Amino acid sequence: MNQTQPYLQIALDSTDLSTALNDVHHVADAVDVIEVGTVLAFSEGMHALKTLRQHYPQHILVCDMKLLDAGETLAEMAFASGANWVTVGAAAHIETVRSAQRIAQQFNGEIQIELFGHWTIEDAKLWVESGVTQAIYHRSRDAQAAGVGWGEHDLLLMEQLSEVGLELSITGGIVPEDIHLFKNIRAKSFIAGRALANHDGNTIHDGKTIAREFRKQINHYW
Repeated sequence: MNQTQPYLQIALDSTDLSTALNDVHHVADAVDVIEVGTVLAFSEGMHALKTLRQHYPQHILVCDMKLLDAGETLAEMAFASGANWVTVGAAAHIETVRSAQRIAQQFNGEIQIELFGHWTIEDAKLWVESGVTQAIYHRSRDAQAAGVGWGEHDLLLMEQLSEVGLELSITGGIVPEDIHLFKNIRAKSFIAGRALANHDGNTIHDGKTIAREFRKQINHYW
């Protein structure tokens, strides 16, 4: 899939595969990337990846494993099961990142660094030197719960990460009205979970409408 603008990504964080399949079915034609979230990956394992790959052969498929160790073994499991992208935690040792990246290259896939916890721009430079080109930037759940929007600190960090060579997938209660904030960021994808999966009390129609609103904003700024 050739990328000319940021992707729209649905995160599937249900505890069972049947619910996940139902969630994605209603918006699959409006999203580019399907994520097997950490909860679903732990609950259903590689079976979830294999099943989604069978149902959606043309979509980019992410396994949000948040690897911290055994990078080579676990990354190979995910890529061999159909993942295009696999996540590694920012706290992982650089050798874990490198081993996962080597496997990603063998499968023509990519590693994404999950920017949780303590990390620095110097860490980001090491990841890029290891061949990693993607990271995931989160707005914290506490900030979301407190009604705190995306601030200058977030945008500055994202600009710095962009400058060192990382493309960013952006998540954390993101809504279509936020998209304009990131027009100067190297945005890889915008990730939405509950809003697209109809887990906020929305109807199926609402999920599709929200996906279209995301797409409208993406098209406007890219």
